[in-house]
Amino acid sequence: MTIHKFAFADAKLERSPGQDGDVFTGNLLDQRHGGPVTIGFGRFGPSQTLEETMAVHDTMIILEGTITVSDGHKSVTAGRGEIIAMQKGDKVKIRSHEDGAVTAYVTYPHWQ
Repeated sequence: MTIHKFAFADAKLERSPGQDGDVFTGNLLDQRHGGPVTIGFGRFGPSQTLEETMAVHDTMIILEGTITVSDGHKSVTAGRGEIIAMQKGDKVKIRSHEDGAVTAYVTYPHWQ
């Protein structure tokens, strides 16, 4: 068994695939490491919106700022210390607020 510890500074942030907004992700543990999940950090600039059909199950932990996720039927807003879970196939709109946001995420299976 291998134990890992990561900090936000460890993440190599890249623009989120398929969009050109101020939304960046950085995988820290993924298929290259042999486990079943991907974990990493994300950063949303102020007032950014990302529309996505979830290709994986995604659990997002809000570390800083505020995130709202809508699926057309329901909308939830989470802040520091709260979790938003999205399931594979969900069509969602993820929106940061004026303060932006920093998140940690766990996906199953790997998302890239």
